[in-house]
This record gives sequence, C-alpha cells and structure tokens, in this order.
Amino acid sequence: MQGHQRDRRGRGMRGPLAWPPVPSMVSRSRRFDETVLDAIHRVAHRAPKDVVLPEIAVEDVPPSDPAPWEDSVPLGRLFPAQGHNQARLVIYRRPVEAAARSWPETEAVVLHVVAEQIAQMAGIDPEDLL
Repeated sequence: MQGHQRDRRGRGMRGPLAWPPVPSMVSRSRRFDETVLDAIHRVAHRAPKDVVLPEIAVEDVPPSDPAPWEDSVPLGRLFPAQGHNQARLVIYRRPVEAAARSWPETEAVVLHVVAEQIAQMAGIDPEDLL
C-alpha cells in the first residue's frame, strides 16, 4: 500500500479543497461589479474623446437622505468634481436589481444608468452613448 495515501480511516485522498471557479460560484455583488465595469467600457468607447470619465463606485443602497430633486429611490448618482476630487459616479446595486426582473434586464438597467449619468456630466444626449 505504499503508492496510495490514505487517511486514518482508510478512505484515501479527498478531492481538492476548492473547485475551479465557475459562473455559479461568483457572488451576485461581484457579478454586478463586473457588469458596471463592462457598462463603463462600452460607454467610454462611444463618448467623445474630450469627456473625462468619473471615478466609479458601487454601493449596496443609497444613503437615507435623498437629494432634493429625487422623488424615488435613485439607481445611481453623479457627484461633480470639487477641488482636487474627481467626479464620481455611484451605482446602487440593490435598487438596480429590484428594478430588473432578470439578469439581462439588470445589465440593461446598469448600462442605461451609466450612460444617462455620464451624458448629464458631458452635456450630451444619453442615446449617443448607448
């Protein structure tokens, strides 16, 4: 029995501790983050060259104090540049997921929110970025 390693109960080697990553093993939040990055890349390719893209952030939910112009839960917010801070686009994961019925619809909502916010910042039509 020299060629085989067995544990003390005589069972032999167990499988690997972690399986190779498969799509079902990726968390929803990580998948959402990747969707936001894909949307940013798609919009960046369509944006005029002089448009400076904002920093991107993903948060689970918006803060409890809505902006004065918001009458419902926001899906994303654009915070303008101030001083040395670059403009920042924040996408809120839970409201976006609640607004969509399926994963492809979630991807479409993310793309729409990103295009809408960057178009607002650049002063262009959001349809030009989609």
